Amino acid sequence: MDMPNLNTTHQFDVIIVGSGGAGLSLALSLPEHFNIAVLAKSTLTDASTYYAQGGVAAVLDETDSIQQHIDDTMIAGAHLCELDAVKHTVEGGRPSVDFLLNHGVQFTLDEDEQLHLTREGGHSQRRIIHSADATGKAISTTLVERAREKKNIEIFENYIAIDLITTHKLGHKQQQNRAVGLYALDESNEKVHTFLAPFTALACGGAMKAYLYTSNPDIATGDGIAMAYRAGCRVANMEFNQFHPTCLYHPQARSFLITEAMRGEGAYLRLPDGERFMLRFDERAELAPRDIVARAIDYEIKRLGIRHVWLDISHKPKEFVKEHFPTLYARLLELGIDITQDMIPVVPAAHYTCGGVVVDENSQTDIAGLYAIGETSYTGLHGANRMASNSLLECFVYGMSAAKDIEAKFDHQFESPNVPEWDASQSTNPDEDVVILQNWDELRQTMWNYVGIVRTTKRLQRALHRIEMLKKEITEYYQDYHVSKNLIELRNLVMVSEMIVRCAMQRKESRGLHYTLDYPELSSELRKTVLTPPNFTVETPLVNAEV
Repeated sequence: MDMPNLNTTHQFDVIIVGSGGAGLSLALSLPEHFNIAVLAKSTLTDASTYYAQGGVAAVLDETDSIQQHIDDTMIAGAHLCELDAVKHTVEGGRPSVDFLLNHGVQFTLDEDEQLHLTREGGHSQRRIIHSADATGKAISTTLVERAREKKNIEIFENYIAIDLITTHKLGHKQQQNRAVGLYALDESNEKVHTFLAPFTALACGGAMKAYLYTSNPDIATGDGIAMAYRAGCRVANMEFNQFHPTCLYHPQARSFLITEAMRGEGAYLRLPDGERFMLRFDERAELAPRDIVARAIDYEIKRLGIRHVWLDISHKPKEFVKEHFPTLYARLLELGIDITQDMIPVVPAAHYTCGGVVVDENSQTDIAGLYAIGETSYTGLHGANRMASNSLLECFVYGMSAAKDIEAKFDHQFESPNVPEWDASQSTNPDEDVVILQNWDELRQTMWNYVGIVRTTKRLQRALHRIEMLKKEITEYYQDYHVSKNLIELRNLVMVSEMIVRCAMQRKESRGLHYTLDYPELSSELRKTVLTPPNFTVETPLVNAEV
C-alpha cells in the first residue's frame, strides 16, 4: 500500500529497510495485523534481488540430498561455513520454494511440467530453480506486487536510512540496548523523518559499490552494515568479497552480469587464441567455485596484458541457447553480440559481500529488536566463499525465520521512548558537492587497486592509510553540512571499506575469496574475523560470535 507522507514522525510495529528478497519475504511472512513500513532507497525493484540471473538453490530432486547440498556449501566456503547455519538454510529450501510459489512466482518448467533444475559452479547436482535467465526479476516483481496489495504494509520509496535509534543512544545506558527506530531522508523534499517501532530489520544488501567495477546496483553501499556497527553490533568476515567471474566487458553496458548458469549449461572460458584455460587451474574447469574462476581469469588478464577473456556457448544448438538464456540473448544482440555464434567478452567484477552483521538463525543481531537479513548479515552460511544461488535461498529462509521470531517476541504494550526529531540546526548547505564526488572516486579506486582479487600486506596498509584520511574528511563534511543521499552513502561506504581492510589484515592465510601473496597457504586454524565496535555491550550478547 502506497501512502502520501505529510508527517515526519511515523509509528509502526516493524520497520524494514530494503525491498529486495530479504526485506519483502519478512514483510509478507509477518501476520497481517502487524503495521509494517518498508523503506526503499530507490524504487521497490531497485535491489540486488531484481538483477539476480541465476536462481534459488534447493534440494527438490530425488537424486539429490540435504547432505549433498550441505557438503557442497562447506567445500565452496573453504570449510569456514558454520555447520548449524548451513543446515538451517539448506533444510529451508523446500519451504522457501513453497513460499515463492504460493505468492505466484513463475519458474521455468521442464517437459514434464516440473520445476526445471539447472546447475551452477560448486553444485554437485542440478538443484537451481529459475525463471529462464531472469529469476531475480520474476521474484522481485511478484513480491513487490504482493506487498503493494497488503493494507498493513506501507511503502516509502526514495527514503534512505541515516542512522538507527537505540535506547543507549538516547541515554538509557542502564537498560539493555534496544533498537526503537531510525532516521531516514525523504529524497523528494530533503526532509529527515523519524520512524519508530519495537522491531527494525536491515535488509539493505551488500557493499560492493566500494569497488570500481561491480555487478551491483547503485544502492549497494553497505548502509545496513555501517548503521548496525555504529549502533553497537559486531560484524564478521568482511574480508570475503566475491568477485563474479563473468561481467560483460562493453562500454555501453555497465554492471551487466553474465549468469553463472551459462557455464552450468556448458559454456567455455577461452583466451584470445581460443584456448580453454580453466583446466589448468582446477579439474572442475568452468564449474569450479567462483573464487577459483575469478582468480584464474584475473591471472590470465595480467599475464597476457589483455582487457578481458571470452565466454563461449556457441557450440550449443542455437535454439537451446535462445530458450535457456532469452534475456541475455536479446540484450547482447542489442549490443551487436549474437551469443549463438559469437563469444562474449567478460571480466571479473565485485559481486557479493559474504561478511556482514553478526546474527543468529532468527536474524537477530546483538541489539534487541534489531534484525539483519540477506547480504547485510553474517549468518555463517557462506564461509570464505558463497556458492552460487545460495544467497537468494538465505534471504527467504532467514526472512521467514525473522518473522517467526518477531511474532513470538511482539509485545502489544511496547511504548516508544521520547525520541527527539532530527537536529540540523548546526549544519548548512554544502558549498561544493565536488568534494563528495572526489572522495567517492578515490575510495573506489583505492579498494579496486589494493583490496581486490589478489592482495598483499603492503597494499592493505596503503589502502588503510588512505581510507583513514578519507574517513576523516568525510566525517568533517558530514558534521558541517546537511545530509544528502550521496553523503549518507559515502559515509557508510568508507566505514565498510575500512572494515574490509581491517578484516583482511587480520587474516594471515589465503582462504576462499581472500587471497594474499604474503600468506599463500591455508592455515590449519578455522576462525572467523570479528570486528567489535567500541560501544558494543558485552553483558548480554544475543548472538554468539566466538571463534
